[in-house]
Amino acid sequence: MSISMQTQPVDSQPVSTTNPMASVSERLQAETTAVRLRIHWPSVRKTLSSDQTRQAAGTFDADSKSVSASKKLLDTSHPAFRAATAVRKQAADHWKANTLPYTEPGMRLIKRVDVPTFDVFMTSVRAELNEAVEQLELHFDELIDQARERLGDLFDPADYEVNLHRLFGIEWDYPSCNPPEYLLQVSPQLYYSECSRVQRRFDEAVKLAEQAFADELEQLVTHLGERLRGDGEGSPKVFRDTAVTNLTEFLDRFQRLNIRSDNQLDRLVADARRIVGGVMPQQLREQSEMRQRVANELSRVEASLEGWMTERPRRSILRRSR
Repeated sequence: MSISMQTQPVDSQPVSTTNPMASVSERLQAETTAVRLRIHWPSVRKTLSSDQTRQAAGTFDADSKSVSASKKLLDTSHPAFRAATAVRKQAADHWKANTLPYTEPGMRLIKRVDVPTFDVFMTSVRAELNEAVEQLELHFDELIDQARERLGDLFDPADYEVNLHRLFGIEWDYPSCNPPEYLLQVSPQLYYSECSRVQRRFDEAVKLAEQAFADELEQLVTHLGERLRGDGEGSPKVFRDTAVTNLTEFLDRFQRLNIRSDNQLDRLVADARRIVGGVMPQQLREQSEMRQRVANELSRVEASLEGWMTERPRRSILRRSR
C-alpha cells in the first residue's frame, strides 16, 4: 500500500512576502513549498482466487459473481506489527499537522522555514521504521506459522515476501508547483498560461486552508461545549482531558500555520484561545462556575463560527455533515 503525501522544494518566486499589496494566495505561494510523503506498506489481505471464491459462495448457495472474499495474511495485532504501524501513523500525523492542504492529490504545502525541521524529523521517523521492521523480521516466522494454522487450505507460502525491508518504507520529496523555466523559451504564451493555472490553484488552496481550520475549530469547540454543558438536566458529562488539550493543540497549530487570510476567522480563534487559555481539565471538573462560564463563551464562538460559514456559500457546500 502506498500513501502519497508531498512537500515541495524551495522554488524561486517573483512575489515578495513583504509586499503589502500581494494577495493572500501570492503570499502563500511565496512562503510555502509543496511536500509529498509516500509510505510504502505491505497489503495484509489478498483476494481469493476464482476457485476459492466459488467454493466460499457455494457454502451459502450464492452466485460467485455476487461474492467477494479475501484472506488476512498477517495478524496485525501482533506487538511487532503494531510497533511498525505506530511509526507509520507518526509520520502521517506529523505531515498533516505541519502542512496546509493543496489542490493536487497527495501534496500539501509546508512553510519554507519549516522544511529543514521537517526533513530532520522524517529522517528520524524513517530510521525508527527501519528498526521496527528489523524487530518484525525476528517474529516473522512466528507470524507465518500462525497464518498457516489460521488459514488452513487457504495458506500459500508464496504470499509472503522474504525481505520485509522491500515492503516497508517512508519517502518524501519537494516537487515544484511552478511551470518549468524552459517553457518560457519554448512557448511564452503556454508558460504564462501555466503560471495563471498555478495561481488559481493557490487561490483554491487558501479556501481549502480556511475551510480545514474552520471545520476543525467547529468540531473541537462543539465537542468541548457539549461535554461542559451536560445532559440538559443539570448533570455534567464526563469528559477526557483530550477534549481540552486537542483544542489547545489546534490553537497552537493555527498560530504556526495561519495564512492570515480572514480577519474574522482569526478573531474567532483568538476568542477560543482566550476562553481556554490556562484552563486545566481538572479545574473544569471541579469548579462548576468556571465550567459554566467556559461553556457559555464557547457557545458564542460556535454561533459566530456558524454564521461565518453560512455567509460563505462555497464553505457551506464543503462542510462535513454533522
